[in-house]
Amino acid sequence: MPGKVFAFRAAAAATLLAALALPLPANAQTAEPPCDAPLEMLRLANPLSSVSHKLISGAPITIVAMGSSSTWGTGASSPAANYPNRLAAELQAHFPHQTFTVLNRGVGGEEVDDMLKRFDAAVIAEKPDLVLWQIGTNSVIRDHVVSSRDTSLREGLKKIRAIGADIVLIDPQFAPKVIIKPEAEHMVESIAMTAKQENVDLFRRFDVMKRWSVVDKLPFGTFVSPDGLHMNDWGYACMAKGLASVIAEAAQRPVVAATTTISRLAP
Repeated sequence: MPGKVFAFRAAAAATLLAALALPLPANAQTAEPPCDAPLEMLRLANPLSSVSHKLISGAPITIVAMGSSSTWGTGASSPAANYPNRLAAELQAHFPHQTFTVLNRGVGGEEVDDMLKRFDAAVIAEKPDLVLWQIGTNSVIRDHVVSSRDTSLREGLKKIRAIGADIVLIDPQFAPKVIIKPEAEHMVESIAMTAKQENVDLFRRFDVMKRWSVVDKLPFGTFVSPDGLHMNDWGYACMAKGLASVIAEAAQRPVVAATTTISRLAP
């Protein structure tokens, strides 16, 4: 039975990949679907105390986005459309009088061990107030098993804690080339378990993208680039909108109640 289930998933994913290559109908090219990234689903478990202190004092806020190609922005039409740049714009909209710097430290193809080799220079040296650490995708597509007991990830978290920065982990994307892998959901669960054990925040990218597909019935071509792996402009923009919303809420607790739902991408 497991072999039949996997065969079905592989066939379904292959069909989805083929569909991504098809041109969109003329009306689909102009219509923009709602950005469904509900705050009640993505709300961070812990407040962001470092960011909160900077908001109160009015001091500039530095954010480092660490990760691989989906942090760098592969699949986006331009650097301006990657998620770190869109996030900077979204946060500025939330806090017009605050100065935000979002540093993109994504390098394509990297796994956690690769990132740790450049952690001191790429992350720690920047003295960030918040580190967004996207992990897991490359390990999944290479069939590398990573458990919640992985010491490399915990070493990175220890380095971030040592400088007093807030931490948000970001799990893999829900995309055809990821979900075809039998270890995909195990990776998502492992990252969630690590976040809980280490008492750090988690942005559930996999779940929100799955919602776009399963609940909102959006075709993968709406939010995934033609390579079947990376997000496209719409996907990065909606991700950034949701991420900005939960960062803003977590940095203002208990002043702001977690009741807002994102309804549409900004023009």
